[in-house]
Amino acid sequence: MFAIVFLIFILVPVIEISLFISVGDYLGLWPTIAMVFLTAFVGVSLVRSQGLQTLLSVQSRLQQGELPAQQIFEGVLLAAVGVLLFIPGFLTDAMGMIVLLPAPRRALAKYLMTKMVVKASAGFGAHQYQEERFTHRRNNDGHTFEGEYERKDDDNNNHLNKP
Repeated sequence: MFAIVFLIFILVPVIEISLFISVGDYLGLWPTIAMVFLTAFVGVSLVRSQGLQTLLSVQSRLQQGELPAQQIFEGVLLAAVGVLLFIPGFLTDAMGMIVLLPAPRRALAKYLMTKMVVKASAGFGAHQYQEERFTHRRNNDGHTFEGEYERKDDDNNNHLNKP
């Protein structure tokens, strides 16, 4: 964990400063500043369009009754890319532009999905809703039962004994 914090707060700014000096020496002050503003503007507009496409994909998956985990991870990556592109610098812009491309973003999202466990649960007002699935339950005589059930918790446990 210390290495990651070191890279983020020490090494990345040092690399960015050295890149600013090199590019500024080669192009001059004003073209370098113009490039920083141009990459930030183009990057943020690309993140916006890619984010809208990802949102539409999430909605489509939800309408089909599927869990859009891949698209959710891609949306989180797009938010991180937006931050990278908004930070002035050539290294962060290059990293952001790479993740902005669909193929690397999908690959990174799939990698992150293998490293995380997703547990779905949602609350609706006073009721809690949780759906669980089971596929391989056996009873004593060896038959396999497959099915789905949903668990609903009600705040009023004695709803049959109302006055």
